[in-house]
Parts: sequence; structure tokens; C-alpha cells
Amino acid sequence: MADRTELLEAALDSLPEGIALVGAGGQVLFWNRAAEAIAGYSGAELLGRPSPEELEPLLAGPEHQPGAESQAGVGALFHLKHKQGHDLPVMLRTLVLRDGMGGRIGLAALFHPAECLDALPHGQCAAGSTVEASVAELEARLGSAFEDFSHGGPTFGVLWITVDQAHELRKTHGAKACESMLEKVERALVNGLRPVEALGRWGDDEFLVLSHERTPEMLTTHAQTLAGLARTADFRWWGDRVSLTVSIGTAQAEQEQSLAALLERAKGAMLSSFHAGGNQITTAPGGQECSPS
Repeated sequence: MADRTELLEAALDSLPEGIALVGAGGQVLFWNRAAEAIAGYSGAELLGRPSPEELEPLLAGPEHQPGAESQAGVGALFHLKHKQGHDLPVMLRTLVLRDGMGGRIGLAALFHPAECLDALPHGQCAAGSTVEASVAELEARLGSAFEDFSHGGPTFGVLWITVDQAHELRKTHGAKACESMLEKVERALVNGLRPVEALGRWGDDEFLVLSHERTPEMLTTHAQTLAGLARTADFRWWGDRVSLTVSIGTAQAEQEQSLAALLERAKGAMLSSFHAGGNQITTAPGGQECSPS
């Protein structure tokens, strides 16, 4: 039995993810080398002792992790306090351990540094913009989707959408008119979403869709549907009807990419559509442009 335990500990120690096992009383029973490197705490400081106050939320279980933006079965974005005091975003998965009678006997936590979400490309946001909540929610959903995909989960893609008339409308009719128009477009786009998709504002004049279409071609076809719905949005301001079109960039996740790289590809594709005159869809990388019919 001792040999098996040593073999298991050696295997867990070799993993790149931080792994912690916590007993029912809150004592840290196992803390691998990756956990030491990520959080700054050595095993000698933690083993057999209650977790430090800075680590309590991380090791207390999902019901005590209010700072974690999660999706069931995927993991959660959690902000860990490093031993040196700085904030460290990590992707966290927890598993409550139970005995044969269903009683809780401990907790397993697996975590690794998350890509810094502040580095993700966004649309432009003016100071005091009201879109921050939408951006933060989408960041969490994107991080979870990319984490799941990186571990063999379902593929996904993103559609970066800008309304071609937004900038001019904001300049000529003011922010209130532009915001009213964007709300109208958002309602139209929502009508074309799949049940598992997420849409939100990604800048003052831009939207992002997290889609689980399986191929770049399917993603582009979906973008064409959404572009058609955006054009049907009946927007009027002081009696004047404003015809609306959108420029869309699509990008499918690839295993070798980071989340930031995926979004940069989608943004570049969107800008190609916009600078080609708008009302177009560009698929990245090297995708062809097409005018939605």
C-alpha cells in the first residue's frame, strides 16, 4: 500500500496543474510542486495545517467561492492571492470527495494560471461606459470555453460584430440615439442565437458571440444569418428610419492558439469587413469575404 501511495504522489507531483487535497477538517493533506510554483506556498508550510487565510476561498469548495465565474463541468475563473500579495487569475476545478455513505471527507482542487483577461482585445469603451458588466461576463464564458476546449472539450468560435452605422449615428444624433439603435440590433441578434450560445457587448459599438458551431464554414453560415437579422432591425429616430448593416469577423478556436490570439483573429477579420465597405463577413485566417444576401 505504501508503494502505491508513493507512486500516486509521484504521479500527481509530475503534473503541470496545481493539485491540493484537503481533509474534512480543513487540513491540507497534499500540495504538489506545481501548486507550490503557482501560489508561492511550499508544501512544508501547508501540510497537516489549516490553509492560510489567503488560500481559504480556493480550498473551501465551490459553495464558498463567490469570486469564481464558473460553468458546470468546465471550471471557473478564480482570483487567487499569491503568497507575495499580488492577484493571480487561475482556472480552478474542484471536486468534493465523499465516502461510501455520501458523507463529505474532503476536497480536491486543481488549478493553473489563467491567461490574463486584461490582455484580451476588446472594442473601444469610453470612460464610464456601461458595457463593462457584459464584457466581464463574456470574458468568464470565453475563458471557460477555451479551458474546456484545451482539455479536449467541444470546439467553439467567436463572431466579432460591429454596426456599420454606429460611429456616424453617434456623431450626428448623439450617444442616446446610438445606444437605442444598438439595443435594437442586440434584440434582433438574440433571435438568431443557438440555445448554448452567448452574446454580449464587447465595446461601445461592438458585440461578440461565443458560438459552438463545429467548423469555420458553419460559423460563417451562422454569421450570415445573424447579419440578415441585424438588417431587419427597424430603427427610427425622430421619424427617420436608419438602415442598418453589420460587419462581422469569424474565427474558430485552434489547439495551438491562446484565447487572445483567437480574438485578435476575429477582430482583424471584422476590421477587414468594415474597411471593405461594411455589410460583409470575413472568416479568419485567410477567409473569403462575402456580402450577406
